[in-house]
Amino acid sequence: MKVTHGKTENSQAFLTIEMEPAEVEDALEKSYYRLVKKTNIPGFRKGKAPRAILEGYIGKESLFQDALNHLLPQAYERAIKEQEIDAFAQPHIEVTQTDPVVFKATVPMRPTVKLGDYHSINLTPEPVELTEDGVNAVVERLRHQQAIWEPVERPVDFDDLVVLDIESSIEGEPFINQKGVQYWVRRDAPFPIPGFAEQLPGMKKGEDKEFKLQVPSDYSRSELAGKEPWFKVTVTEIKQERLPELNDELAKQINPEFETLDILRERVSTELRQQAEEKAKIDFEEKVIEAVVDLTQVEYPPILVEMEVDRLVNEQSRRLQMGGQGLEDYLKSVNQTEAELREELKPLATKRVTRSLVLGEVTEEEKLEVSDSEIDAEIEEVIKSSAKDKDELQKYLNTPSSRESIKHLLITRKTIRRLVEIAEGQATK
Repeated sequence: MKVTHGKTENSQAFLTIEMEPAEVEDALEKSYYRLVKKTNIPGFRKGKAPRAILEGYIGKESLFQDALNHLLPQAYERAIKEQEIDAFAQPHIEVTQTDPVVFKATVPMRPTVKLGDYHSINLTPEPVELTEDGVNAVVERLRHQQAIWEPVERPVDFDDLVVLDIESSIEGEPFINQKGVQYWVRRDAPFPIPGFAEQLPGMKKGEDKEFKLQVPSDYSRSELAGKEPWFKVTVTEIKQERLPELNDELAKQINPEFETLDILRERVSTELRQQAEEKAKIDFEEKVIEAVVDLTQVEYPPILVEMEVDRLVNEQSRRLQMGGQGLEDYLKSVNQTEAELREELKPLATKRVTRSLVLGEVTEEEKLEVSDSEIDAEIEEVIKSSAKDKDELQKYLNTPSSRESIKHLLITRKTIRRLVEIAEGQATK
């Protein structure tokens, strides 16, 4: 076996490995003895057919392929040991020649992370500001939730709730055909087609109207883009919103614990502040991590990004399945191939991989650890806040894989907290 070690770049070693004819012949003999025991050949007892007969029965290519399937992994292992290469993941192997047998192995190597002087980072969190307008907007939204819809004898206007009978077709094929549909007439509503809502104001109860609309080119259902559906709508009922008075009674209506409007506003203000503080905290952590990444030199094999893309695609597939839709159907609906989706996800995957490697290096540099008692405490918190079967959940969370995932979560959380302390000048040496 001859091994040529090409230039190492992108944390990948490139090997060209040429097998000796005797090694290939030995592999072919082993494949013959392995396969002849499994193959029923007419006229011969199992395991007794000569090699030439076996080759004629299953084909020389099949025997040769079986030999390569066993020979190449063994040759690869010998090659990286000989070249003293610390492989990080499975290689990509490509046979480039069969006489003699030559194959190329692209070997992913361990990532290298060189941290910059992250202790010099000095950042200040943005102050949290809560405006009266923000509180008013939430209170008004709660007020709308308590509104009632009452029938009116007048033409339809924007913001009314109407009951419609709808007939429609596209190029002679049925599209939407329903009776008694409740429809909220809002400007620029995208459903069922942009421009539909704008056709309704001015219509009277019992009135029919026919119209056509052009489906925009960027419509979510790409198969309808550019088409011109025909609609016939009949208004059977018109309702307008009647808002309750903004007073103590409204507060009690929203929650009996809120005895006055002032208490309601105070609770809304508290919750908005908590949300704003949590967002500000996350934004500041992101800012600090980005600052550390900017100071760090990171090199890793491309396979890590591909693996992260796999995880992202699987995450999206699981979310879609929970909503009753498969990934394939979703991709059809947005006129996208899986290859295009994977390409779209690469920037996010690259960012995730880079940040994970940097945070991992900081964890080692700062000698941060997570104890079993910390993992136990986290599990207890999860169980306490869960509405699921607590015994089953406890069993699941205490499996080795779950505990390892929780450990990783806690160590990442601890590392980010440490970096925030450093950036704010609160870290102790």
